[in-house]
Amino acid sequence: MNFGSMRGLAIAALAGAGMTLAATAASAAQCGNGPEGFGAWLAQFKQEAAAAGIRPAVINAALGDVAYDRRVIGLDRNQKHFRVSFEKFIANRVSPGRIAKGRQMMQRHASTLRRIEQQYGVPGEIVVAIWGMETDYGVVRGNTPAFRALSTLAYDCRRSSFFTRQLMDALRVVQRGDLSPQQMRGAWAGEIGQAQFMPSAYYNYAVDYDGNGHADLINSSADTLGSIANYLRGHGWSRGAGYHPGQPNFAVMREWNKAEVYARALGYFADKLKN
Repeated sequence: MNFGSMRGLAIAALAGAGMTLAATAASAAQCGNGPEGFGAWLAQFKQEAAAAGIRPAVINAALGDVAYDRRVIGLDRNQKHFRVSFEKFIANRVSPGRIAKGRQMMQRHASTLRRIEQQYGVPGEIVVAIWGMETDYGVVRGNTPAFRALSTLAYDCRRSSFFTRQLMDALRVVQRGDLSPQQMRGAWAGEIGQAQFMPSAYYNYAVDYDGNGHADLINSSADTLGSIANYLRGHGWSRGAGYHPGQPNFAVMREWNKAEVYARALGYFADKLKN
């Protein structure tokens, strides 16, 4: 999803602290505010990726033909502040149809969700609510090539440091064997898969829950559900504790998405799924 959508809200919050500083790039490569310097920046980044341990074949496969994407920059520049009431938010995001489909998913994946809760302590209704909110259970994901989007945003001075880290971790996802560069397509800001993980979240929290040897959050529902739970556990989820405002796990859900209205809506959605 894009920055005006669910996962993008969290990304905007994470990156926001450095938005006004043009010189905050994590790498030595020189950022820019237009396409003219992109080629030189990319050549320098490739050297830094190699120095960080990324194999040449991975670098060439992922970055060999990437180009500056003006559309991505346009979308990045035209984000709107997210201000909406809880009532309006759930009317748009937690519809009766989405609840009904979520209950079907709870039944369809019941054994997987039981195993997930036993292993990670995260109840199935929370996992499925996130899945539904992010991509309507894997239906809506975007088709922007992730390496083109991430390279453009890493080069751009507005949030160069944040997206440089994401780009490097995207290469690590490929090097680990989870996805090919061609498979890594999603929303315009680099979010990929059925749960819209940014690459750093993918690299650190994606799990191979269907046991086929790699974590595939694009094609595998089991991997997606297990990875959502692993992310929440990794951010402090407390087994058996509540997830509504004032309860221990509400803060953890805000680690998934910084918007309070999103976390409140997740709790509301989860209650609807288990009732």
